[in-house]
Amino acid sequence: MSQKIHSAEGLGKRVQGGSTAKQKHYGTTVPLQLVGLEWKPVSQLQSQSYPTLLKLLVEADGEQLLLNLEKNQGLFASNYTETHYLEDGRAVTGTSNFTAHCYYHGEVQGHDNSDVSLSTCAGIKGFISLGDRSYVLEPHADHFDGTHRIYKAEHLNFVPGSCGHHFNISSPTIQSSSSSFKAFRSRLKRDVQTTTKYVELIIVADNREFQKQGKDMEKVKQRLAEIANYVDKFYRALNIRVALVGLEVWSDVDKCPITQDPFTTLHEFLDWRKVKLLPLKPHDNAQLISGVFFQGTTIGMAPIMSMCTAEQSGGIVMDHSDNPLGAAVTLAHELGHNFGMNHDTPERGCGCRVTVDRGGCIMTPSTGYPFPTVFSSCSKKDLTASFEKGVGMCLYNMPEVKVLYGGQKCGNGYVEEGEECDCGEVEECLNPCCNASTCTLKGDAVCAHGQCCQDCQLKPAGTLCRESSNSCDLPEFCTGSSPHCPSNVYLHDGHACHSVEGYCYNGICQTHEQQCITLWGQGAKPAPSICFERVNSAGDPYGNCGKDSKGSFAKCEVRDAKCGKIQCQGGANRPVIGTNAVSIETNIPLHEGGRILCRGTHVYLGDDMPDPGLVLTGTKCGDGMMCLNRQCQNVSVFGVHECAAKCSSRGVCNNNKNCHCEAHWAPPFCDKAGFGGSLDSGPIRVAEQCSQRTFSPKPASSGEHISVSPCSASAAHHRHL
Repeated sequence: MSQKIHSAEGLGKRVQGGSTAKQKHYGTTVPLQLVGLEWKPVSQLQSQSYPTLLKLLVEADGEQLLLNLEKNQGLFASNYTETHYLEDGRAVTGTSNFTAHCYYHGEVQGHDNSDVSLSTCAGIKGFISLGDRSYVLEPHADHFDGTHRIYKAEHLNFVPGSCGHHFNISSPTIQSSSSSFKAFRSRLKRDVQTTTKYVELIIVADNREFQKQGKDMEKVKQRLAEIANYVDKFYRALNIRVALVGLEVWSDVDKCPITQDPFTTLHEFLDWRKVKLLPLKPHDNAQLISGVFFQGTTIGMAPIMSMCTAEQSGGIVMDHSDNPLGAAVTLAHELGHNFGMNHDTPERGCGCRVTVDRGGCIMTPSTGYPFPTVFSSCSKKDLTASFEKGVGMCLYNMPEVKVLYGGQKCGNGYVEEGEECDCGEVEECLNPCCNASTCTLKGDAVCAHGQCCQDCQLKPAGTLCRESSNSCDLPEFCTGSSPHCPSNVYLHDGHACHSVEGYCYNGICQTHEQQCITLWGQGAKPAPSICFERVNSAGDPYGNCGKDSKGSFAKCEVRDAKCGKIQCQGGANRPVIGTNAVSIETNIPLHEGGRILCRGTHVYLGDDMPDPGLVLTGTKCGDGMMCLNRQCQNVSVFGVHECAAKCSSRGVCNNNKNCHCEAHWAPPFCDKAGFGGSLDSGPIRVAEQCSQRTFSPKPASSGEHISVSPCSASAAHHRHL
């Protein structure tokens, strides 16, 4: 067996950002708050009266800036909790000890493309972007008269560095299934540009971070919430909202090993999340904020394209700047990898509306100053491709926001207890169904909000409200009783897809062929099994089953060979994924004579980084087998066959272990006539007429026909929020 390594031109290396900058150049300003018609010092802003709308006046470089701000009502989810630990290790969980909601987003009046994200918890602390320049605003430690420091973002004190992420390459958009079930559920791509996604996030601070903040619990929690507020602001431009469902502070000891080795720390944290955190607190993603200085230039790390997975939906972030903005930018970057965003490398030709000297874009490989706060065209394309592929299946369900923080108010845009609707302030409400001054429905209106509300009336049951995005996703339909689309559901893990070429895993149908095309372009296909077996038995950088707990390359057992480094044939002359990738060509002699060419890839990302050429989790590795934790395991571990057995051969099993029935059969078990769908996703078919009709989709064993009424017996209208 012979191997040849081909380098790509312009081999990329991780570059350290810039030199550490001290806050030497700053001005002072006394922020004023508009109260009625008067400007008053912000020192009079009391915790119990943080307004929903806030106007502040600050001065920067001789220019007065009017900040129009709105409280970030969606920052805290209704099930938000916070946890810390006593000295004896007992966990203390609650919500009542958090400060009143004091986190805002907004813009600078008269400045197009401006952004503001700040908190008013203890003075004014935040970030002001004017497009061509950015400022950081914070209380002046040496003054107690309301004086604040304001300085350009490039003068922040921070530790420069780069991202060392798990580099798995996303696959191309999945094509529609050609199975017999295709007619039952047509596969249409969800419009990812217009559908808002919601990330239910938990942020964890390790013990070193707790110590770094002076063991001040309120200070730590405020810092974590400020980080989340920044991240939510960054992602709003991508139609993604980030809502906190929890903060956790390891105030006694770390709950998993945290070391200077970012690779080991990431794996330990993700294991802890899966085993300990996820069963106790449902969430979409968890990020660790660490006070530990990682080795080398790495300041953050996260698996790519892993959002919503139990095993890898998370990342680690080094708190590398005095201001929380630094950690927020890194967290946004690592979250981007979870979403499937790759780095903005030069060869990709990414468009960024902010020049490099002004910070550039968030997915740049290294962090410099000023910090980036916007996403590039490449990031948007990567995100769209990921969503169309099925990444992030858990993000289409809107979390209820916490009324506790900031109090209830008609006109804040959130439907709260006692309100039938809420379309914002009177002057901004454009909803014809809602009375903005009273937050009640108008006239004969039965609804005002939701994808299943049209012209103030409920859409009929069976109306499509959320299209399926790929061959492992399931569509959702209006129920006829709610204005809101049911929560997103998808096929049970282990269900066959792509005409049994693959198996569903976390709503994605992954195959070796798709990954080969991603790495090598059109015309690429998986190599024969002997390539996987021979190459991956080496246990070196070019053939392995990933790394073990010590960071050493692991040899693949023969049964697991197709879960190691992907082996392909055909396609382009060199990998199409970037200039820092090299091709690994291996010639294997055959017993009958001749040789077979195996093509692998290796990407230089540092010694602590895994290779993008590793087969993705969830990929089919044999009949009834799937790659899990670098092992080829039977899909029966998911219980998909037992679940499907209860669906009477007239439906499939969804991720909630409920039957999704064919069009003429009724849930929960698809054994009676009905309108299809599931208990989770609504009925597939629209009830054509509210009159009795008789049909027999399939004769019963006795031969009798089944008479059903397609319309609900109750025609009474109900008013819906």
